[in-house]
Amino acid sequence: MRNLTAVRPALLLTLWMTLLVTACSQGGNNGPIAEGATAGNLTEDTVETADTEGRDAAPAEPSAAYASPLTGLPLQAESTVRPVAVMINNFGPARPQSGLPQADMVWEVLAEGGITRLVAIFQSDAFTGPIGPIRSIRPYLIDIAESFGSIIAHAGGSQDAYAILQRRDKPYLDEITNASGFFYRDKSRKAPHNLYSSLDKLREAADKKGYDATASVPVFRFMETAAPPAGADATAIELQFMLKNYKVSYAYDAATQLYSRSVNGKPHTDRTSGEQLKAANLVVLSAAHKVLDDEGRLEVDLQSGGPAILFQLGKAVEATWERGGDGVIRIMKDGSELPFVPGKTYYHVVPNDTPLAGHVTYQ
Repeated sequence: MRNLTAVRPALLLTLWMTLLVTACSQGGNNGPIAEGATAGNLTEDTVETADTEGRDAAPAEPSAAYASPLTGLPLQAESTVRPVAVMINNFGPARPQSGLPQADMVWEVLAEGGITRLVAIFQSDAFTGPIGPIRSIRPYLIDIAESFGSIIAHAGGSQDAYAILQRRDKPYLDEITNASGFFYRDKSRKAPHNLYSSLDKLREAADKKGYDATASVPVFRFMETAAPPAGADATAIELQFMLKNYKVSYAYDAATQLYSRSVNGKPHTDRTSGEQLKAANLVVLSAAHKVLDDEGRLEVDLQSGGPAILFQLGKAVEATWERGGDGVIRIMKDGSELPFVPGKTYYHVVPNDTPLAGHVTYQ
């Protein structure tokens, strides 16, 4: 876990204003307001001028001892809780889904028939709401989940996926074979698009199965200041995987420094809160895809590396992706890992039989 030294300007401004309202003109010399004083989820310090000079106290930039390893956002204490990776249904009738705004990272990857599946990685947010609809797993989805040291939550899977989970003793929670009591059906939706769980239920199930509750969570690089990278302007992004009638788009808002997600021109929202899905970083990476059988099951090469594009702060940065020594996919340029803007990151894996320019356009 790295120490936090800076966060996005919008967040700093919000916290600075909170300090002005709640703790104006503190006296002293460069000490904290009070031990454990907080604004939101940050521990705050103020830079205070001498009372003898009759000047008002000047609040310093807020600071926090720790940051989330997957988002870079501030935390009050080091977070070593083990991530949970949930396989989320992204077929049309399954949208809107629940729980995606609370995921630290979301991966969108092709499944059979050109439909994509979402792998939502939960680590820093202990929310209690529903997650789902939950669907089946494939070997390459196991690969993504395992790279974060995650407990894997799903409902069913291919024979190859079950072979990996069961024969290699992976930490998995399957609604069909080993954890049915920790999933539930939402009667307001039609099967199979109605299977849900929650972090509380999944962590309870993991505890009963004896899975480790903590893990060494991979740490990513994050910007110390929100300076736009060198790259082409990219405030409107369109992304196509395989099907012509499925298009993902993102619109960048400079005020929030976030990208808002839409599907087929309509906001992609959370079913529970109604809020549109947003991310600070978007990654598109190109990988080899191979069709394995008549059902259209795929093999996706997430080991060999290839071209990538990183979108952040309204810019597009051409890059490459590679598997790091810790097994985590890293976004690289000129031999160095590119830093993310603190916040959520969405990954999109597209087939490399077409150049990236054939899958993603931006302006």
